[in-house]
Amino acid sequence: MLDRLKRDHLKSARLTSVRRLGIGVAALAIAGTLAGCGLAPATSYVPDAAPGSIRPIEGAVGAEVTVTGRNNTEGLILGKMAVLAATAAGFTVSDLTNVPGSQPTRTLMLQGDANIIWEYTGTAWLSFLGHTEGIPDQDAQWQAVHDEDLQNGLTWGAKAPLNNTYALAVTDETASEYGLSTLSDMAKVPVDQRTYCVEPEFNSRPDGFTPMLAHYGLDRGTPDGVPESNIGLYDVGAIYSATDAGECTFGEVFATDGRIDALGLTVLADDQKFFPAYNVAPVLNTETLEQFPELAGIFEQFSPLLTDEVMRSLNLRVDVDGEDPADVAFDWMAENGFITAAP
Repeated sequence: MLDRLKRDHLKSARLTSVRRLGIGVAALAIAGTLAGCGLAPATSYVPDAAPGSIRPIEGAVGAEVTVTGRNNTEGLILGKMAVLAATAAGFTVSDLTNVPGSQPTRTLMLQGDANIIWEYTGTAWLSFLGHTEGIPDQDAQWQAVHDEDLQNGLTWGAKAPLNNTYALAVTDETASEYGLSTLSDMAKVPVDQRTYCVEPEFNSRPDGFTPMLAHYGLDRGTPDGVPESNIGLYDVGAIYSATDAGECTFGEVFATDGRIDALGLTVLADDQKFFPAYNVAPVLNTETLEQFPELAGIFEQFSPLLTDEVMRSLNLRVDVDGEDPADVAFDWMAENGFITAAP
């Protein structure tokens, strides 16, 4: 995670050609970066889409918009949804998803080289806008980042319920055995079974593991709290299988990871609101939105349906079942009637 303009209408015509050149340069730079890492260039494959409940916007035919997004599973699925939605709305869409890292996508948006991205409220607040503490209340966090980013020429659309923040999970069997559904319930587990698998960063963050335990009334390093011997450090990808295998009772996870469902894990609710909010929302170039205000309504059609549970099921189809993110995005959009298959 990691930083932040505005233009007036008199400049827009002259900036269009500059932006297109910027997009080309950015795309070449990104492709070079990917190739240097041994990865494939950004996959621009998206099934052909036609309007469903998303209808063409007046003036969109012939207008160009660029969608960007990061090169992780969730970023790809959401990015492809945005490409499909903008296509159904009548735009000519440049697909600049699959960008490595959050800072390059932020730069593309700030420089006007991309018009649409799905972004996380906590990422923008803490990494891009430089605040030191997140806001656990999801509505307050969205409002704060929305208001501050306006000065950067970016307008945040309505947030989705999807909140991809830190979380702790247990196996379904453990949840049933001890009656666990919230982080407050950690205290129900006997000390000798109160074991944790966490990644090193979360373990050492000033807003991470140790203060989280204290927030929930458990003292780290004490015999009746969480003894140091009860804490194991793992690579983030190994935590899911380690938790499933019983190497620890509580595993640090991300709330929308598909492996949660694949392994039968139960995510414990952050009932005392310790973790910052990381709701995802469409972020639009303000100038583009002023020209096509109906764009906000396009995303408002499907953003409210993007919950943690929905995103986990979609991520699972890619990470576990091996499906293409674009196909997964298309299927979900079509099943919900937002788009149809092009004739």
